[in-house]
Amino acid sequence: MTPWLPAALNYVSSWLEFQRRHHDQPGCAVAIASGQKIVLEAAFGSADIETGEPLTPRHGFRIASHSKTFTAAGILRLVEAGRIRLDDKVGSCVTGLHPDVAAVTLAQLLSNSAGLTRDGADNGQFFDRKPYLSKDELIADLSVAQPFAPSQRFKYSNHGFGLLGLVIEAVTGQAYRDWIAAEVVAPAQLSETRPDIGLWVDRPMAKGHSPRMPLGRRVVIPGDNPGHAMTSAAGFVATAADVARYFAQLSPQAERSILSPLSRREMSRRLWPDDEASLGRHYGLGTISGGHGDWKWFGHSGGFQGFITRTAVLPQQDLTISVLTNAIDGLAHQWLDGILHIVRTFSDEGGPSPETEGWVGRWWSIWSCGDLVPVGNKVLCASPALFTPFLDAAEIAVEAPDQGRLSKASGFNSPGETARLVRDSTGAIESIWLGGAHLVSEAALRAEMLDRYAKDRD
Repeated sequence: MTPWLPAALNYVSSWLEFQRRHHDQPGCAVAIASGQKIVLEAAFGSADIETGEPLTPRHGFRIASHSKTFTAAGILRLVEAGRIRLDDKVGSCVTGLHPDVAAVTLAQLLSNSAGLTRDGADNGQFFDRKPYLSKDELIADLSVAQPFAPSQRFKYSNHGFGLLGLVIEAVTGQAYRDWIAAEVVAPAQLSETRPDIGLWVDRPMAKGHSPRMPLGRRVVIPGDNPGHAMTSAAGFVATAADVARYFAQLSPQAERSILSPLSRREMSRRLWPDDEASLGRHYGLGTISGGHGDWKWFGHSGGFQGFITRTAVLPQQDLTISVLTNAIDGLAHQWLDGILHIVRTFSDEGGPSPETEGWVGRWWSIWSCGDLVPVGNKVLCASPALFTPFLDAAEIAVEAPDQGRLSKASGFNSPGETARLVRDSTGAIESIWLGGAHLVSEAALRAEMLDRYAKDRD
């Protein structure tokens, strides 16, 4: 493990816990792997807001379109075994398709470049209005002309990955969920992953939740819909640690994997840009990718009614990050990007020095709260309410054990002024001063506000 990583992980946990409270989200589970070892596993909030059941790292989540990466690995396992080829036409395995669909290759399906409908003429399955499609319903949707000819553009398609599940069934002679469990999940040593909700038995399961609008409050969305023929596109259930464990194995640099290095390079290679979005994403073979330079990432995301999830592998950093949320407005994307921001800051600045390591904590005023975060030979004044907490952070140069100076800050703040720690009789920090601003603990501010503003209330 790199020397700065433990300090980064400590702040990731503190920041995520605050973010969940700040945005009033039901729950969040996070797992981070360094190489193939889980180095952070945590859960915050509630698995079910109706019962108040605490969320734990052992709770399963609907990981939705992460399922596509499992399906892609399954197809590539069959390719490596010589049972199929990526340039095989899907019609050679599955009948009843429109002739243009039958001519689509497996590679085009895997890369979401086959031009197929995203979810059919009625995608009520994603709105809890009808069950997920049966095989016959999926084939019926693919028996008619499709929106585009293949290899024109990136066009995401759950139907395409449903069709890949049928390919696996046709080639292996087994039900998709049975074969993928035996040939992908088990060899990857994933004990907390199941291809569909019906296989997740005698285990804690996070409930999904709605947004607050339009009811003015959240309600529970059970999220227990069987995947049927769409299991290969969106059916999987897993814990955050198992998702991180699995995706870490897909890194081209991974020491142990169910796939060859060549297959892993092909999976994560940037094939099709998402040109009409501003996020700079690409799609490979069952993977999404983005980032630049040494911080390029690949992974996947998922959206199931009541759940938003995202995972990213950073091969050059040898890190894998998975964030699972149990709300349909869950902030998995923003929080994963925030974790990347935190990790990259520590990578650039280093872990705390002996002179700065004691300058820590979350400190409050009526305006907001701020975090003292030591990195290298300085202390950053982070804003935990931001998705990028170190953005424009003021810096403290430590001059004595409890004394420093704001060496860098916006001109609207207090550059050049003193910073100091105030300790109680036991030597613990009880408050801090930044320039003329006195910041205290959350409990102290709560008591101060109740005394000042709510003392006349019952």
